[in-house]
Amino acid sequence: MREITYREALAEALNEEMARQPNMIVIGEDVLPGGGTFGVCQGLGDKFPNRIFESPISEASIVGVALGAALTGGPAVAEIMYSDFMTVCMDEIVNQAAKIRYMTGGQARVPLVIRSPYGMTKGIAAQHSQSLEAWFAHIPGLRVAMPTTPSDAKGMLKQALRGEDPVIFFEHKLLYATKGMVPNDVDHTVPLGVAKVVQAGQDLTIIATGLMVHRALDAAKQLAAQNISAEVIDLRTVSPIDWETIFASVEKTNRVLVVNEATLVCSVASEIAATIGEQRFSSLDSPVRRLGAPFSPKPSTPGLEKLSYPSVDNMVKTCLEMMN
Repeated sequence: MREITYREALAEALNEEMARQPNMIVIGEDVLPGGGTFGVCQGLGDKFPNRIFESPISEASIVGVALGAALTGGPAVAEIMYSDFMTVCMDEIVNQAAKIRYMTGGQARVPLVIRSPYGMTKGIAAQHSQSLEAWFAHIPGLRVAMPTTPSDAKGMLKQALRGEDPVIFFEHKLLYATKGMVPNDVDHTVPLGVAKVVQAGQDLTIIATGLMVHRALDAAKQLAAQNISAEVIDLRTVSPIDWETIFASVEKTNRVLVVNEATLVCSVASEIAATIGEQRFSSLDSPVRRLGAPFSPKPSTPGLEKLSYPSVDNMVKTCLEMMN
């Protein structure tokens, strides 16, 4: 084990899988020579010439080419500069990549990974700061990953690159510089569709994704100071959702708060809350609560930004209300 950043963990995964799989390619804007918007692909072009492709500013062509490469050998990685721009290539993702295995009766494999930064950071406003995971979780045939730690980022990316299904791989902008312990093993993988209990607790459960997991852990510390024991679950993937882990926690704590950074309306948090209500209603001592962004475009003004995302204080306040 050694400590590296989230960015370094992703870069290691790409380097190791490029070396392991000679047909693997990467395509995206600024991946040569800059290494992509957040530098994850830095140096790949020197190590693997003719397998890293600089694209024009055309998300549809990026995903289209990567999909073709995946279908004819693969795996293929498409890097989309910001996840907001995935709206420009929805046909290639939703109508093509997600459907091909089903429409060919499983005869075609689609080892396609679409990597993209998502979520908030300072001052980037409405067209660069969205969390659109619920859009893709809604589509059968897609897997949707949202790793939180460097270890999971590396292991889940390697797992996605060794699979046969298209994976939307969301990387939170504010996690790239965070550090964590990562195994030295080049075969370190993390299965998709398995949530992780990152902190055990008895009184209530907080279910979160991405950056919100870190905030949930901070909230749990504040709650512990008030003798409230919070269990924190990192979903890690939102398609598929690990219902077994969620239900086991619900049956133990009997209270649930679901937090996502995305707009709360029609969100992953809403889906989880509804399913718990339908399938584990008798286990609940209070209604399932949700936190997310308000139904508004993301602002760039610092004061308004703070109001646009779930905060640690919001989580603590909501949990105290649930306990009372």
